[in-house]
Amino acid sequence: MALFFVLTQSIYGMRNKEVRLYSPKHNTTMKKIFLCSSFADVAPLLPESVPTSLSGKTVAFIPTASIHEEYTQYVEDGKNALVLLGLVVRELEITQCEKKEIVKVLNDCDCIYISGGNTFYLLQELRKTGVDELIKQHILTGKLYIGESAGAVITAPNIEYVCLMDDPNEGKELTNFKALNVVDFSTVPHLWCFPFEKATKEVISRYEESLTLKAISNTQALRVDGEGVKILE
Repeated sequence: MALFFVLTQSIYGMRNKEVRLYSPKHNTTMKKIFLCSSFADVAPLLPESVPTSLSGKTVAFIPTASIHEEYTQYVEDGKNALVLLGLVVRELEITQCEKKEIVKVLNDCDCIYISGGNTFYLLQELRKTGVDELIKQHILTGKLYIGESAGAVITAPNIEYVCLMDDPNEGKELTNFKALNVVDFSTVPHLWCFPFEKATKEVISRYEESLTLKAISNTQALRVDGEGVKILE
């Protein structure tokens, strides 16, 4: 983990660079995953990360993690950034939709996007609706997944490590913190970024020996595909 931290520091501030981190244990042949801290800040990197044009494609936009947050400007910023890339945004707030509607939208869309917010609340609501398994299957069969902040964290095997950044009490109905498990690392978003400077350092200090952490700033992203995992700037 210390090696990764030094590597991240050495490339911080460089634009349009990518560094191969490692070949994950998970089979990534079919996966197309783009993880970030602040999508609006890294949106130009997305078209470079997928093999086909995004123009005219439909994205299921899931803002559920944000609905109890005081600050939510990043949700609108994310949607606007997607539109500027030529994507058609279909908002899907899963606590307000019937299961059959959720299934249809996820089946019909070309991409899935989960925004930031409280990761524990997000996991709780994904489980309650069964959407966690639906999304996982779409990811494993090659549908493009874009995860911002909480949406990035949720791809890990377990989200307990992020209790230093998010309030676990927002997911009071959870009996465990097992997450989507579509990657074999744990994303630490907002590295060095306000207001998470202290929290991200604490996460790394506490979990760097027990977890494979991938820490990214607001201007970095992680790409997971058949070539493995790469950090982008």
